[in-house]
Amino acid sequence: MKGLKKRRRVQVIVVMAVALAVSTTLVGIAMKDGINFFRSPAQVAEAPPSPAETFRIGGLVEEGTLARGQGETIRFNVTDGAASIPVTYTGVLPDLFGEGEGMVGTGRYIDGTFEATEILAKHDETYMPAEVIDALKEQGVYQPPDAALATN
Repeated sequence: MKGLKKRRRVQVIVVMAVALAVSTTLVGIAMKDGINFFRSPAQVAEAPPSPAETFRIGGLVEEGTLARGQGETIRFNVTDGAASIPVTYTGVLPDLFGEGEGMVGTGRYIDGTFEATEILAKHDETYMPAEVIDALKEQGVYQPPDAALATN
């Protein structure tokens, strides 16, 4: 009887270990495509990611670079004050998207251009994504919304 209980206990432990390994693998595979790392334009310029890697880039839309091409293709540069990265996007831009405004894009860096599949813009005059604020603070060019109002 003791041998049977011991064998059953070992079987249960082995089945649980296999189930844990399989579930961990499945979660890892599912998350692989869902994780997008954030990079500032300076980080992209210093160490360009591979064309296969999907990531997020954020900063300010550089003044004088917003150009609408034929159809729905839009070209502009995103900057953090230290570097400027050209961006292309095909689609409809958010209403509050414009030059000098904060944005975050998701896409891939291919042949020196960030090809965005999604563009997010601030949703009111004072909002800026936390990642963009952090990147601008690192470069020393961030101005809080209150400071911008005081200079106007």
